[in-house]
Amino acid sequence: MTADLKGKKVLVIGSGLSGVGSVNLLNKVGALPVVLEENTKVTENDIRNKLKEEDRKATKIIVGAISDEELDEISLTVPSPGVPLDAPTVMRIKEKNIPIWSEIELAFNFAKGKMVAITGTNGKTTTTTLVGEIMKAHFGKAYVVGNIGVSYAEAALEMTDSSVTVGEISSFQLEAVDNFHANVSAILNITPDHLNRHHTMECYVEMKENITHNQTKDDTCVLNYDNEYTRAFGDRCPAKVVFFSSHEKLSNGLFLDGEDIFMATAGNAMKIMNIHDMNLVGICNVENVMAAIAMSLAMDVPLATILEVIRGFKAVEHRIEFVATKRGVDYYNDSKGTNPDAAIQGVRAMCKPTILIGGGYDKGSEYDEWIESFGDKIKLLVLIGQTKEKIAECAKKHGFENYVFKDTYEEALEFCTESANPGDAVLLSPACASWDMFPNYETRGKRFKDYVNKLSD
Repeated sequence: MTADLKGKKVLVIGSGLSGVGSVNLLNKVGALPVVLEENTKVTENDIRNKLKEEDRKATKIIVGAISDEELDEISLTVPSPGVPLDAPTVMRIKEKNIPIWSEIELAFNFAKGKMVAITGTNGKTTTTTLVGEIMKAHFGKAYVVGNIGVSYAEAALEMTDSSVTVGEISSFQLEAVDNFHANVSAILNITPDHLNRHHTMECYVEMKENITHNQTKDDTCVLNYDNEYTRAFGDRCPAKVVFFSSHEKLSNGLFLDGEDIFMATAGNAMKIMNIHDMNLVGICNVENVMAAIAMSLAMDVPLATILEVIRGFKAVEHRIEFVATKRGVDYYNDSKGTNPDAAIQGVRAMCKPTILIGGGYDKGSEYDEWIESFGDKIKLLVLIGQTKEKIAECAKKHGFENYVFKDTYEEALEFCTESANPGDAVLLSPACASWDMFPNYETRGKRFKDYVNKLSD
């Protein structure tokens, strides 16, 4: 699928990774990109420096607001994922009936080869990375793109008919798709998240389900049988459905029984692997692996190749990542636990008395189930950031009162070190986004790792 944008003005809203990638693609296909950056703290020079050298002169940049006259010249709009589709500027664009494509829609219209698309509230990055490694092992040329930190648009023109693209796709990126079509898709799970953006759970669920847009029964969608939203979607999914479950023995699909993963077809189950054959920890990662196996089999990758890659695969950075043992205390970085459900998986993965660092930017989440998951694992909760008092109130409501407030991240880290005994674990799994203290969860996780690695043994 190739769109003809030659000579047409295309408005790219936002100058982050997605926006820069979109500009690069648009210039290469002969379009006339116009970057709109509504954050007036950013200068035109800042934006030009982000662009590739060949894109700097050819790209018009507007900082602040765009006029109606300038909008009237636009043929297409590509908002970055962080730009809500009900933002005032986007509403003006809709009123003028200017088409709106997400970055993944733009990229798909120029990409080639097969597409594997993965979404879900949690587990996307680990699963996408693992599936990408499996695709590389079998097909040779595979691109891992999307919300994982690599612009799909920037890589699109490199793709060939024989290459495979594995995309980590967020709900934000699925808000404006038209031709986008995955050969194999997956919705790993759906739990409340980003409700400050989507406003209702129904809208959030609808955006996740949009990953099956244009799929047919010739395509495959992998779904989590244990999640009420994805299990219900199985009945109306347009693609062939393959379920996975960590709780139920399925007659068709992949399931966990004890410590073994099985694959069942028409009631006949075959053992695939033992969970101790992989390096990943936690039931969430067992589910990620089952989903990766199902997607890879749907792409006709031999099971032997799939298992070989899984056995050598290490945890993704910032996702229940073991950092080091210092003075008898194990430190785990789960900075990617940016919502309560993701953070529950971090708690479940711990097998020692644990001091937990929580709190951060308020996305409108509720913390009851996270607090309830503590059981006898969490001995102390160290709270930071915008949500610390909200979380404390929730903890008290559930009878957990062993928490402390810390004003800075550094104070929290030092307090954890002082409070931990040999045989304990310290877990950074905040259940919140990082934006009140850090530009992203990666920076938060790296700061944690740097601190831990500097501790004396």
